[in-house]
Amino acid sequence: MPNTSAARKDLRQTAKRTVRNLAKKSKIRELTKDAQKAIAEGSNDVKELVIKAQKALDKAGKANAVHPNKVSRLKSRLQKAAAAKK
Repeated sequence: MPNTSAARKDLRQTAKRTVRNLAKKSKIRELTKDAQKAIAEGSNDVKELVIKAQKALDKAGKANAVHPNKVSRLKSRLQKAAAAKK
């Protein structure tokens, strides 16, 4: 349990950030899965789904919810998979 008021505030801020970051990570997983599924099925809207996933990844990376190298790696894998199916 925090003893100082600053430590209490830090605990509150950390809880808010955790919820926010989990939401961003969840959105990334959802959009990435959708894009991968579309790529596997050969759907017509692959390009749009990949762009949405990349946009969410960029936003999460900018907010430091996900490490920038992981963002880069995931984006690269999505692009590579989409290009291979063309």
